[in-house]
Amino acid sequence: MKFLTALFAGILFGAGLVISGMTDPANVLGFLDLFGEWRPQLAVVMAGAALAAAPAYLYVRRRHRSLLGEAVTLPDRTKIDAPLLTGAAIFGIGWGLAGICPGPGIALLASGRPMAWIFFAAVCPGLVLGPLLLRRPVTI
Repeated sequence: MKFLTALFAGILFGAGLVISGMTDPANVLGFLDLFGEWRPQLAVVMAGAALAAAPAYLYVRRRHRSLLGEAVTLPDRTKIDAPLLTGAAIFGIGWGLAGICPGPGIALLASGRPMAWIFFAAVCPGLVLGPLLLRRPVTI
């Protein structure tokens, strides 16, 4: 059941990205172009995602369990430190250069476009090196 739930959530998320046009790097780069031809669609997509996720987040926050009864631990980080700022900067630079963030990047793999595979190949070292640099176990 856990696998099917994750599969359904992933398919729903990917479909939302495709339908909203967020797998098109031009839309993302247009959102970041505040002084050019700004495209506000990404803000609407993010607001919709936050509204859709809010009830589930509140449920988990109160009960510390998923709907399937699995234990859920939410991050308790409240301080802004060097690893957080470094990770945010790397993410932002990559997002700004490529116009792709990891969610749409994974969805783009299904398109078979070389750009998606190049992006994925660039993300993989970060998935391994990040935890090693922070001296944490690698979990993928």
